[in-house]
Amino acid sequence: MTFRYDEIVPWGRSFDEYCRMFDLSDRDLELSIIGCGDGPASFNARMRERGGHVVSCDPLYALSTEQIKHRIELTYDNVIEQTRKNMKDFVWDTIGAVEELGRIRMRSMLAFLDDFDRGKKEGRYVDAKLPDLPVPSSSFDLALCSHFLFLYSDNLSLEFHKKAFLEMCRVAAQARVFPLLDFNSKRSAHVAPLIEFLERTGFEVSIDKVPYEFQRGGNEMMRILA
Repeated sequence: MTFRYDEIVPWGRSFDEYCRMFDLSDRDLELSIIGCGDGPASFNARMRERGGHVVSCDPLYALSTEQIKHRIELTYDNVIEQTRKNMKDFVWDTIGAVEELGRIRMRSMLAFLDDFDRGKKEGRYVDAKLPDLPVPSSSFDLALCSHFLFLYSDNLSLEFHKKAFLEMCRVAAQARVFPLLDFNSKRSAHVAPLIEFLERTGFEVSIDKVPYEFQRGGNEMMRILA
């Protein structure tokens, strides 16, 4: 059994997961951050509570709160069922069972939904997508991309990835992308040629271990510095 998604699915991670996926230090959390493809994650909402500065970009934000909630409800059972059929591809230590995963994800997405209307009015949720962000160059210290680039390698070409990475590096001094795997826990075929392209373009690229692993083998992020 393998995972297969024909389109990007709305599936939100928590603040704690963001911190571990991207190895975010207390100092990192004081930076100005742009999230690219954040979807219904609760990171932005929790950062607002902490007094942090995050702008999240996703085409999902063109929808209303009720429409996003409906999309989540349509997606939820499918994701949980595919996860249940592919349990061997995950590390069940911090999260102990599929049912617990569902509760954690839904709790994060409900926190997002509770914050969405306010956040959109405040400019924290922006209807935009890679590789074209309506943001001036060098507007942020840090760009984060969780579970979009590399994960959807069957859907998104190498050329798309090149443009997306260049766009993140245009708007922020540093970019971090997690994970480096596709949906079926294999390292994306785009990783090696993308590193070569970015280094040839003049960026400093590293693959860093992070204190997070749920998808088996998914404990590395890519860090890009101008």
